[in-house]
Amino acid sequence: MQKGSIVEGPDVVPRVRVGGDDEALRVRLHAMWAAVATGWERHADYVDARGADVTAAMLDRAQLRSGERVLELASGPGGVGIAAAPLVAPGGEVVVSDVAVEMTAIAAARASARGLGSVSTRVLDLERIDEPDASYDVVLCREGLMFAPDPARAAREIHRVLRPGGRAVVAVWGPRERNPWLGLVFAAVTAQTGAPVPPPGVPGPFSLGSAPALATLLADAGLTAVDVGEVPTPLRASSFEEWWERTAALAGPLAAILAAMPAAARDALTARLRAAIVPYRVGDCIEVPGVTLVATGRR
Repeated sequence: MQKGSIVEGPDVVPRVRVGGDDEALRVRLHAMWAAVATGWERHADYVDARGADVTAAMLDRAQLRSGERVLELASGPGGVGIAAAPLVAPGGEVVVSDVAVEMTAIAAARASARGLGSVSTRVLDLERIDEPDASYDVVLCREGLMFAPDPARAAREIHRVLRPGGRAVVAVWGPRERNPWLGLVFAAVTAQTGAPVPPPGVPGPFSLGSAPALATLLADAGLTAVDVGEVPTPLRASSFEEWWERTAALAGPLAAILAAMPAAARDALTARLRAAIVPYRVGDCIEVPGVTLVATGRR
Protein backbone atom coordinates (compact mmCIF):
# COMPACT_ATOMS: atom_id res chain seq x y z
CA MET A 1 0.00 0.00 0.00
CA GLN A 2 1.30 3.45 -0.92
CA LYS A 3 0.55 5.88 1.89
CA GLY A 4 -0.03 9.53 1.17
CA SER A 5 -0.36 9.01 -2.58
CA ILE A 6 -2.29 11.54 -4.63
CA VAL A 7 -4.75 10.64 -7.34
CA GLU A 8 -5.72 13.04 -10.09
CA GLY A 9 -9.35 14.11 -10.06
CA PRO A 10 -11.71 16.87 -9.02
CA ASP A 11 -10.92 18.40 -5.66
CA VAL A 12 -14.50 19.00 -4.62
CA VAL A 13 -16.95 16.34 -3.49
CA PRO A 14 -20.41 17.42 -4.64
CA ARG A 15 -23.50 16.85 -2.57
CA VAL A 16 -25.99 14.94 -4.69
CA ARG A 17 -29.47 16.34 -5.06
CA VAL A 18 -32.39 15.29 -7.25
CA GLY A 19 -34.95 18.04 -7.55
CA GLY A 20 -34.14 19.02 -3.99
CA ASP A 21 -35.82 15.84 -2.71
CA ASP A 22 -33.07 14.11 -0.75
CA GLU A 23 -35.47 11.75 0.98
CA ALA A 24 -36.85 10.42 -2.30
CA LEU A 25 -33.30 9.75 -3.46
CA ARG A 26 -32.47 7.89 -0.26
CA VAL A 27 -35.56 5.72 -0.60
CA ARG A 28 -34.54 4.86 -4.17
CA LEU A 29 -31.00 3.99 -3.15
CA HIS A 30 -32.09 1.86 -0.20
CA ALA A 31 -34.48 -0.06 -2.46
CA MET A 32 -31.73 -0.48 -5.05
CA TRP A 33 -29.41 -2.23 -2.59
CA ALA A 34 -32.21 -4.37 -1.20
CA ALA A 35 -33.00 -5.49 -4.75
CA VAL A 36 -29.48 -6.79 -5.41
CA ALA A 37 -29.02 -8.49 -2.03
CA THR A 38 -29.60 -11.96 -3.47
CA GLY A 39 -26.72 -11.43 -5.89
CA TRP A 40 -24.46 -10.29 -3.05
CA GLU A 41 -25.45 -13.36 -1.05
CA ARG A 42 -24.66 -15.64 -3.99
CA HIS A 43 -21.28 -14.01 -4.53
CA ALA A 44 -20.38 -13.18 -0.91
CA ASP A 45 -17.24 -15.32 -0.86
CA TYR A 46 -16.13 -13.77 -4.15
CA VAL A 47 -16.73 -10.28 -2.74
CA ASP A 48 -14.48 -11.15 0.21
CA ALA A 49 -11.78 -12.56 -2.08
CA ARG A 50 -12.01 -9.58 -4.44
CA GLY A 51 -11.63 -7.16 -1.55
CA ALA A 52 -9.08 -9.17 0.46
CA ASP A 53 -6.15 -6.80 -0.14
CA VAL A 54 -8.29 -3.77 0.67
CA THR A 55 -9.64 -5.41 3.83
CA ALA A 56 -6.11 -6.31 4.93
CA ALA A 57 -4.95 -2.72 4.36
CA MET A 58 -7.95 -1.36 6.28
CA LEU A 59 -7.41 -3.64 9.25
CA ASP A 60 -3.69 -2.88 9.28
CA ARG A 61 -4.45 0.83 9.43
CA ALA A 62 -7.20 0.37 12.03
CA GLN A 63 -4.70 -1.07 14.54
CA LEU A 64 -7.41 -3.11 16.25
CA ARG A 65 -6.85 -4.25 19.81
CA SER A 66 -8.55 -6.77 22.06
CA GLY A 67 -11.62 -5.46 23.83
CA GLU A 68 -12.40 -2.73 21.31
CA ARG A 69 -15.82 -1.97 19.87
CA VAL A 70 -15.98 -1.79 16.07
CA LEU A 71 -18.70 -0.60 13.69
CA GLU A 72 -18.80 -1.63 10.03
CA LEU A 73 -20.99 0.62 7.87
CA ALA A 74 -22.52 -0.23 4.47
CA SER A 75 -21.39 -3.78 5.12
CA GLY A 76 -23.06 -5.74 2.34
CA PRO A 77 -22.39 -9.37 3.32
CA GLY A 78 -20.18 -8.24 6.21
CA GLY A 79 -16.75 -9.39 5.11
CA VAL A 80 -14.78 -6.59 6.76
CA GLY A 81 -16.51 -6.88 10.12
CA ILE A 82 -16.18 -10.66 10.09
CA ALA A 83 -12.46 -10.33 9.39
CA ALA A 84 -12.13 -7.76 12.20
CA ALA A 85 -13.80 -9.90 14.87
CA PRO A 86 -10.82 -12.14 15.78
CA LEU A 87 -8.59 -9.06 16.07
CA VAL A 88 -10.63 -7.56 18.93
CA ALA A 89 -10.90 -10.84 20.85
CA PRO A 90 -11.11 -11.45 23.69
CA GLY A 91 -13.75 -9.07 24.95
CA GLY A 92 -14.27 -7.06 21.79
CA GLU A 93 -17.44 -6.49 19.82
CA VAL A 94 -18.16 -5.91 16.13
CA VAL A 95 -21.42 -4.41 14.91
CA VAL A 96 -21.97 -5.07 11.22
CA SER A 97 -24.52 -2.69 9.68
CA ASP A 98 -26.14 -1.85 6.39
CA VAL A 99 -29.11 0.24 5.29
CA ALA A 100 -30.74 -2.84 3.74
CA VAL A 101 -32.11 -5.42 6.17
CA GLU A 102 -31.57 -8.03 3.46
CA MET A 103 -27.83 -7.35 3.60
CA THR A 104 -27.63 -7.51 7.40
CA ALA A 105 -29.45 -10.87 7.31
CA ILE A 106 -26.77 -12.22 4.98
CA ALA A 107 -24.00 -10.88 7.22
CA ALA A 108 -25.63 -12.34 10.34
CA ALA A 109 -25.89 -15.79 8.76
CA ARG A 110 -22.26 -15.69 7.64
CA ALA A 111 -21.02 -14.62 11.07
CA SER A 112 -23.11 -17.31 12.75
CA ALA A 113 -21.77 -19.98 10.40
CA ARG A 114 -18.27 -19.02 11.53
CA GLY A 115 -19.20 -19.16 15.21
CA LEU A 116 -18.51 -15.46 15.75
CA GLY A 117 -20.62 -14.67 18.78
CA SER A 118 -18.96 -11.28 19.14
CA VAL A 119 -20.51 -10.11 15.84
CA SER A 120 -23.99 -8.57 15.83
CA THR A 121 -25.89 -6.84 13.04
CA ARG A 122 -28.01 -3.71 12.82
CA VAL A 123 -29.84 -1.79 10.15
CA LEU A 124 -28.15 1.62 10.06
CA ASP A 125 -27.96 4.45 7.54
CA LEU A 126 -24.42 5.78 7.37
CA GLU A 127 -25.82 9.30 6.98
CA ARG A 128 -27.92 8.90 10.13
CA ILE A 129 -26.13 6.44 12.38
CA ASP A 130 -28.64 5.59 15.09
CA GLU A 131 -26.00 5.10 17.77
CA PRO A 132 -24.93 7.27 20.73
CA ASP A 133 -22.07 9.74 20.51
CA ALA A 134 -18.61 8.34 21.22
CA SER A 135 -19.76 4.71 21.23
CA TYR A 136 -17.12 3.01 19.04
CA ASP A 137 -13.34 2.71 19.05
CA VAL A 138 -13.16 2.04 15.30
CA VAL A 139 -15.45 2.64 12.32
CA LEU A 140 -14.83 0.74 9.08
CA CYS A 141 -16.52 1.33 5.73
CA ARG A 142 -15.43 -0.47 2.57
CA GLU A 143 -16.90 0.79 -0.70
CA GLY A 144 -19.97 2.40 0.83
CA LEU A 145 -19.29 6.07 1.51
CA MET A 146 -19.18 6.91 -2.22
CA PHE A 147 -22.86 5.95 -2.55
CA ALA A 148 -24.05 8.38 0.15
CA PRO A 149 -26.15 11.25 -1.25
CA ASP A 150 -24.48 13.54 1.29
CA PRO A 151 -21.02 12.11 2.02
CA ALA A 152 -20.08 15.10 4.18
CA ARG A 153 -22.99 14.33 6.48
CA ALA A 154 -21.93 10.68 6.60
CA ALA A 155 -18.37 11.67 7.47
CA ARG A 156 -19.63 13.85 10.32
CA GLU A 157 -21.68 10.93 11.60
CA ILE A 158 -18.60 8.70 11.56
CA HIS A 159 -16.74 11.32 13.57
CA ARG A 160 -19.63 11.65 16.02
CA VAL A 161 -19.86 7.96 16.94
CA LEU A 162 -16.12 7.60 17.46
CA ARG A 163 -14.68 7.79 20.95
CA PRO A 164 -11.86 10.25 21.59
CA GLY A 165 -8.78 8.72 20.02
CA GLY A 166 -10.94 6.44 17.89
CA ARG A 167 -9.99 5.56 14.31
CA ALA A 168 -11.96 5.65 11.07
CA VAL A 169 -10.88 3.69 7.99
CA VAL A 170 -12.77 4.24 4.75
CA ALA A 171 -12.18 2.60 1.36
CA VAL A 172 -13.64 3.90 -1.90
CA TRP A 173 -12.98 3.22 -5.56
CA GLY A 174 -10.38 5.45 -7.19
CA PRO A 175 -10.96 7.39 -10.42
CA ARG A 176 -13.06 5.84 -13.19
CA GLU A 177 -10.19 5.95 -15.69
CA ARG A 178 -8.10 3.79 -13.36
CA ASN A 179 -10.90 1.27 -12.84
CA PRO A 180 -11.79 0.13 -16.36
CA TRP A 181 -13.24 -3.12 -15.01
CA LEU A 182 -16.39 -1.09 -14.24
CA GLY A 183 -15.82 2.10 -16.23
CA LEU A 184 -16.05 0.24 -19.53
CA VAL A 185 -19.35 -1.29 -18.40
CA PHE A 186 -20.80 2.16 -17.74
CA ALA A 187 -19.54 3.36 -21.12
CA ALA A 188 -21.09 0.38 -22.91
CA VAL A 189 -24.46 0.77 -21.18
CA THR A 190 -24.49 4.49 -21.98
CA ALA A 191 -23.67 3.77 -25.63
CA GLN A 192 -26.41 1.14 -25.80
CA THR A 193 -29.16 3.12 -24.04
CA GLY A 194 -28.16 6.72 -24.74
CA ALA A 195 -28.51 7.47 -21.02
CA PRO A 196 -25.64 8.20 -18.62
CA VAL A 197 -24.70 5.65 -15.98
CA PRO A 198 -25.17 6.21 -13.11
CA PRO A 199 -28.33 8.22 -13.81
CA PRO A 200 -28.16 11.96 -13.06
CA GLY A 201 -28.39 12.65 -9.36
CA VAL A 202 -27.45 9.14 -8.25
CA PRO A 203 -24.05 8.91 -6.50
CA GLY A 204 -21.85 6.44 -8.33
CA PRO A 205 -18.90 4.25 -7.41
CA PHE A 206 -16.36 6.84 -8.55
CA SER A 207 -17.91 9.85 -6.81
CA LEU A 208 -15.10 10.00 -4.20
CA GLY A 209 -12.30 8.97 -6.53
CA SER A 210 -10.11 12.03 -5.84
CA ALA A 211 -7.63 11.50 -3.01
CA PRO A 212 -7.36 15.23 -2.16
CA ALA A 213 -11.15 15.62 -2.08
CA LEU A 214 -11.54 12.50 0.07
CA ALA A 215 -8.94 13.78 2.52
CA THR A 216 -10.67 17.17 2.70
CA LEU A 217 -14.05 15.50 3.24
CA LEU A 218 -12.79 13.63 6.30
CA ALA A 219 -10.82 16.54 7.69
CA ASP A 220 -13.81 18.86 7.36
CA ALA A 221 -15.83 16.35 9.38
CA GLY A 222 -13.43 16.83 12.29
CA LEU A 223 -11.10 13.87 11.81
CA THR A 224 -7.39 14.47 12.35
CA ALA A 225 -4.21 12.86 11.02
CA VAL A 226 -6.09 12.12 7.79
CA ASP A 227 -4.10 10.08 5.29
CA VAL A 228 -5.13 8.64 1.93
CA GLY A 229 -3.30 5.80 0.21
CA GLU A 230 -3.82 3.42 -2.69
CA VAL A 231 -4.33 -0.31 -2.94
CA PRO A 232 -4.09 -1.94 -6.39
CA THR A 233 -7.27 -3.96 -6.97
CA PRO A 234 -7.10 -5.63 -10.37
CA LEU A 235 -10.08 -7.74 -11.37
CA ARG A 236 -9.41 -11.26 -12.57
CA ALA A 237 -11.91 -13.69 -14.07
CA SER A 238 -11.59 -17.02 -15.84
CA SER A 239 -13.93 -15.97 -18.64
CA PHE A 240 -16.01 -13.12 -20.02
CA GLU A 241 -19.16 -14.87 -18.82
CA GLU A 242 -17.88 -15.10 -15.24
CA TRP A 243 -16.88 -11.45 -15.19
CA TRP A 244 -20.10 -10.11 -16.66
CA GLU A 245 -22.41 -12.33 -14.58
CA ARG A 246 -20.77 -11.16 -11.36
CA THR A 247 -20.62 -7.53 -12.40
CA ALA A 248 -24.30 -7.46 -13.37
CA ALA A 249 -25.29 -9.17 -10.11
CA LEU A 250 -23.29 -6.87 -7.82
CA ALA A 251 -23.47 -3.43 -9.45
CA GLY A 252 -26.47 -1.89 -7.73
CA PRO A 253 -26.97 1.12 -10.06
CA LEU A 254 -27.02 -1.21 -13.09
CA ALA A 255 -29.61 -3.67 -11.82
CA ALA A 256 -32.73 -1.69 -12.71
CA ILE A 257 -31.30 -0.63 -16.09
CA LEU A 258 -30.47 -4.19 -17.08
CA ALA A 259 -33.79 -5.53 -15.84
CA ALA A 260 -35.67 -3.03 -18.04
CA MET A 261 -33.74 -3.88 -21.22
CA PRO A 262 -35.46 -5.95 -23.92
CA ALA A 263 -33.67 -9.18 -24.78
CA ALA A 264 -32.32 -7.79 -28.04
CA ALA A 265 -30.82 -4.79 -26.28
CA ARG A 266 -29.19 -7.00 -23.64
CA ASP A 267 -27.68 -9.14 -26.40
CA ALA A 268 -26.35 -6.02 -28.12
CA LEU A 269 -24.88 -4.80 -24.83
CA THR A 270 -23.17 -8.13 -24.28
CA ALA A 271 -21.61 -7.85 -27.75
CA ARG A 272 -20.34 -4.36 -26.93
CA LEU A 273 -18.79 -5.59 -23.70
CA ARG A 274 -17.11 -8.56 -25.40
CA ALA A 275 -15.41 -6.12 -27.74
CA ALA A 276 -14.50 -3.68 -24.96
CA ILE A 277 -12.87 -6.34 -22.80
CA VAL A 278 -10.56 -7.66 -25.56
CA PRO A 279 -7.54 -5.50 -24.51
CA TYR A 280 -7.68 -7.10 -21.07
CA ARG A 281 -7.68 -10.72 -22.15
CA VAL A 282 -4.79 -12.90 -21.03
CA GLY A 283 -5.31 -16.15 -22.89
CA ASP A 284 -8.80 -17.29 -22.00
CA CYS A 285 -8.80 -15.23 -18.81
CA ILE A 286 -9.46 -11.57 -18.08
CA GLU A 287 -7.33 -9.23 -15.98
CA VAL A 288 -8.44 -5.60 -15.70
CA PRO A 289 -6.65 -2.91 -13.66
CA GLY A 290 -8.27 -1.31 -10.65
CA VAL A 291 -7.33 0.91 -7.73
CA THR A 292 -8.95 1.62 -4.37
CA LEU A 293 -8.32 4.59 -2.09
CA VAL A 294 -8.01 3.81 1.63
CA ALA A 295 -8.33 6.77 3.98
CA THR A 296 -7.76 6.95 7.72
CA GLY A 297 -8.45 9.55 10.35
CA ARG A 298 -8.67 9.95 14.12
CA ARG A 299 -11.07 11.68 16.43
